[in-house]
Amino acid sequence: MRAEILSIGTELLLGQIVDTNANFLAQQLPPLGLDLFYVSEIGDNLQRLSAAFRQALQRSDVIITSGGLGPTEDDLTREAIADVLGERPQVQPQLERDLREFFQRRGRTMPERNVKQATLIPSASVLPNPVGTAPGWWVEHDGKVIASMPGVPHEMHKMWEEQVQPRLARRISGGAIVSRILKLIGIGESNAEEVVGDLTHSINPTLATYAKSDGIHLRLTAKAATPSEAEALLDTFEPRVRERVAEWLYGTENDTLPMVVGAMLRERGLKLATAESATGGQLASLVTEAPGASDYFVAGYVAYSAEAKQALGVSPEILERHGTVAEATTQALAAAARKRAAADVAVATTGNAGPGASEDKPVGILHVVVDVDGRQVCSETRYSTTRTEYKRRGALDALYLLWRELKREA
Repeated sequence: MRAEILSIGTELLLGQIVDTNANFLAQQLPPLGLDLFYVSEIGDNLQRLSAAFRQALQRSDVIITSGGLGPTEDDLTREAIADVLGERPQVQPQLERDLREFFQRRGRTMPERNVKQATLIPSASVLPNPVGTAPGWWVEHDGKVIASMPGVPHEMHKMWEEQVQPRLARRISGGAIVSRILKLIGIGESNAEEVVGDLTHSINPTLATYAKSDGIHLRLTAKAATPSEAEALLDTFEPRVRERVAEWLYGTENDTLPMVVGAMLRERGLKLATAESATGGQLASLVTEAPGASDYFVAGYVAYSAEAKQALGVSPEILERHGTVAEATTQALAAAARKRAAADVAVATTGNAGPGASEDKPVGILHVVVDVDGRQVCSETRYSTTRTEYKRRGALDALYLLWRELKREA
């Protein structure tokens, strides 16, 4: 079966946002047995949108769209589908009630323009959106399928995983498709692919690697007549994958690195403090993303200047000899933070995020030190990126170093 993706929104054509939705969807289609032949970006123009849908229906079996389901006048995906199929959208009372309740729960009154989000055509059924105001459309017409989802990525992902993917799986194979995710940190995508080696050539289950903001994800997907049979295939395949990536494997599915590290600290009764220069508080922010972080996170210090580092407890001699960015300074900063907060574990960062040199230290350098009861482990990394990305990646690498050391001591 042929599939086609339509990404809808003038902001895509102006380069104001990057089309990550099409990238995500393109990765989801092969396991379903769908061949993706076309990906298009169309602006918010009814005539051009209608033309795109007409062409897609002529050459593809499944059309998947994102965007254009909002409440404003330039959100025209529904109108274009209705135009092409010659059907008239009608307000659905239950959908309207659901929308009004969504706003009510947030203490707001729903603008009347949002009523258009409660419409359907006869060929369409609703795709629920529990995290937003834009329901999706599932349209079946002359043996073709149109699945229209919101453009907001987290809304689209949830709708795809809970609504669209299962419907397509049933329609295409009459069976079940089950996926699992293994999450890795401290290894790149190409290296991960080398490590799993021949397992990437497995036909059923399949194995694919994806580079994500929190590391590398391995997606294991099995097809079978029933969900339980697909699960059984994965139960046999997953241990083989885990054995090869055990050194870097930190979680599955909905796990996050902050959650995993937090659980390790909680289980051992350890208290954590952070002292940041280069990452500017990003590490503390990352740590506290995990629910219940107050169980183990004591304090976070941000010390940019030499005076601030000295006030935290770094000796003037170390600062004079090594400057504010150095391994020795980072070691002293970690020890000082652990002592000041009466913590068992401390993580410290220093570095130069740029854009110019500082104290003759190269742009992009990052020092991280993990101090566990006085035993210190150091790392030095070089980045070539923006200040914002430097801080994000630096915080993640610092958390990775902490995870690695806690894992080693287990």
